[in-house]
Amino acid sequence: MRIGLLTEGGYPYVSGDARLWCDRLVRGLAQHEFDVYALSRSEHQEDEGWVPLSPNVRRVRTAPLWMAEDDEVALGRRARRRFTEYFAELAAVLCGVDEGASGAVRSLSEGAPTSEADRFATALYGLAELAREEGGLAGALRSEAAVRALERACRAPGAHRAAREARVPDLLAVAAHLERALRPLSLDWYEDDGLGAVDLCHAASGGAAALPGLLARHFTGVPLMVTEYGVRLRTHYLTAPDAPPAVRSLVAAFEGRLATEAYTRAEFVTTGNSHTRRWQERCGADRAKLRTVHPGMDARPFAAVGESPDCADPDTLVWVGRVEPAKDLVSLLHAFAEVRKREPRTRLRIVGAPTGPEGAAYLDHCRTLAAQLFPDEADGPHLAGDNPVSFEEIGGPELPGVADAYASGAVTVLSSVVEGFPAGLVEAMLCGRATVSTDVGAVVEIIGGTGLVVPPRNPQALAQACVALLRDPQRRARLGAAARARALELFTVEQNIEAFHGIYLEIVSHAPVRRVLLDGAGAPLPFAVPAEAHVPVRWTAASPRLTARGGPGWAADRPVRATSPVPTPEGA
Repeated sequence: MRIGLLTEGGYPYVSGDARLWCDRLVRGLAQHEFDVYALSRSEHQEDEGWVPLSPNVRRVRTAPLWMAEDDEVALGRRARRRFTEYFAELAAVLCGVDEGASGAVRSLSEGAPTSEADRFATALYGLAELAREEGGLAGALRSEAAVRALERACRAPGAHRAAREARVPDLLAVAAHLERALRPLSLDWYEDDGLGAVDLCHAASGGAAALPGLLARHFTGVPLMVTEYGVRLRTHYLTAPDAPPAVRSLVAAFEGRLATEAYTRAEFVTTGNSHTRRWQERCGADRAKLRTVHPGMDARPFAAVGESPDCADPDTLVWVGRVEPAKDLVSLLHAFAEVRKREPRTRLRIVGAPTGPEGAAYLDHCRTLAAQLFPDEADGPHLAGDNPVSFEEIGGPELPGVADAYASGAVTVLSSVVEGFPAGLVEAMLCGRATVSTDVGAVVEIIGGTGLVVPPRNPQALAQACVALLRDPQRRARLGAAARARALELFTVEQNIEAFHGIYLEIVSHAPVRRVLLDGAGAPLPFAVPAEAHVPVRWTAASPRLTARGGPGWAADRPVRATSPVPTPEGA
């Protein structure tokens, strides 16, 4: 097979989302070819370069989302009118305006669309076809006409309240977001020598990465598959809480409509956990198309620790992760203060680096809080104190690797208030460690009864769970062994690759034949059609022996012809 892998801000770049699992997928399916179509998020990301590519990556095509490339396309009068109609209809859907109320285009096909999803699709693919005909829409999407169309939709009768309250800065911000999100419309990736040459498109995330797959399906009929380990709409809600209501509402409407369109057109939508799956169903994904494929973790770095559970310090709690407010280390420190009252010898190791300026400020705040909660303890008046809480990073002499961090403690703690797929929790499970976690995201699904789970933002409950495990070494050992067995069964790279391979085969086996593949001599390639094709043979009537032995009676009554015969090349 030839797979078109669609990414945004990730593989094949050194930094970014989905880089690791995409690289493992490509290398794990070495028998297939991959064409990578990557959208970059920043100039810094492009300057950092690519990861070493697997030999089965046939080619890589990239396009920036962080800058607008001027296509120098000057639209004629008719093209400008079409653009305004399509963009006005798109804006009307985002504002909740009824069909026709904004003066937008009604339909591209027979029978006007009635649902907002149909109207969004009509506008989206109308813009895509216009971009294909004219050579791009970069200038039009940044034009004053686009802002005015958005303003008319916000002021139209029936627009929801947040849209009606949009001011000029809000309109400019929303128009800039739409222009950035719709840049893939102007790419030249959708011809027969581009995405039209692959057997299927696999979008490594929703949003902008799925848009090229939707356009390839629209123009050339290539089947689409979407994988989401984090829903874009949920990310928008988490990362833009302080945006003006109009901007927040209109951007959320666009991301939601784009997600719905991707879920509707995709053959399958895969997710890493049931938490993300519920978001997908809420955005309109059909349950029959949903498949759960847990992220694959490389178990080899944790094998030595997992096979030696007795190497841990029985009086040490360990937290590992990125230092940021969502991890709620403040609650962890308050919980540890309660633990110290009951188990005075216990220590807490916080292992991780801050994420950005906000993370650095949060780390300083946690250090200050730890100094206040735990004054330096000394054995005598002339000895230096030793705080029971330590802040460390991976790579030092005591903790050269991640596995060493988990190995240093008997219990691993997760105190987050927001989580998607808790990769750190799976790492602790692979190390055979008993865990105490807050009930957020996919934690309960990942743990599956092999660890203790408490409510988030509840230091008292977190402390009680930690004390219960510190005082019961046999229970720690049982939970750690069960956790490691569960992680090895469900969350390894091997199971992840095998699951995707099976889905690839299922999609291609039901895809229609779009082209005849030829070899170097111009002859049709054998086995170049999907498994749905029928062998051109004629079944004769069943013999009396067959019916006498209880064979099917229909075989004796009439001959059966194979349907839809496909010419088979000689020698195939």
